[in-house]
Amino acid sequence: MDSNSRQPVKYFISKGIDQFFIGIHDIFKFILQFFKEVFRPPYEFKEVIRQCYLVGYRSLFLISLTGFITGIVFTKHSRPALASFGATSWLPSLIGIAIIKALAPLITSLICAGKVSSRFGAELGSMKVTEQIDAMEVSAINPFKFLVVTRVIASTLMVPVLVMYSALVGLGGSFLNVHANEKTSVVMFIHEAFTKISFNEISSSLIRSVLFGFTIGIVGCFCGYNASKGTEGVGKAANIAVVMTMFLIFIEEMLIVQGFNLIYPNE
Repeated sequence: MDSNSRQPVKYFISKGIDQFFIGIHDIFKFILQFFKEVFRPPYEFKEVIRQCYLVGYRSLFLISLTGFITGIVFTKHSRPALASFGATSWLPSLIGIAIIKALAPLITSLICAGKVSSRFGAELGSMKVTEQIDAMEVSAINPFKFLVVTRVIASTLMVPVLVMYSALVGLGGSFLNVHANEKTSVVMFIHEAFTKISFNEISSSLIRSVLFGFTIGIVGCFCGYNASKGTEGVGKAANIAVVMTMFLIFIEEMLIVQGFNLIYPNE
């Protein structure tokens, strides 16, 4: 390969690196603007409540179905392994730790990434394309506070609530399976499920839920608020919002778990 043919390759690599760091700068600037606007009046309480309804209540059916199936399936897969050691009595404790500590925050956040983050990206993207955001600025309305801040607050508040709800539904599905096979009472199941769960595990789950909710809101709004012109930009914004949110959730999950393992090595 001669020097002339290498020039386009170097150009595209250099351009890709430049775009990556420009994107990192833009999203950090976007996050900084959010924290500046969130504490500055006026406060859009009605819009925050409306977005909480859209994020939380509208997601209940999907979260309920997924949590219930997760509890049943995980219990079914765990029973044979414990039965080989004669330890099926440990099943409620295993399910409680697995669902509350790991499965509920991760699965619920991934579902919200697909449902909520894509909706944020599509809504704000369509408003950007149709110049509704520019019209709000002309009307002396702060579009960033009304559109972005309210949605990020709603997702940050509601995702932890959905995670706790998903954990309870998952434990309910697990109990039905355990009761059908081992005839365990509901009181015994609840006692065994929660007796091995410490405060550190609950706090870890809540911290991850809050961070995942913030990530879902901020990435979805960022992609929609900075969507390119044209109808194609709306679909691209929704698609990138889902992909980037899921990727960041996995990265955050890995970092938080590693951090808690360093702080509490025996947990």
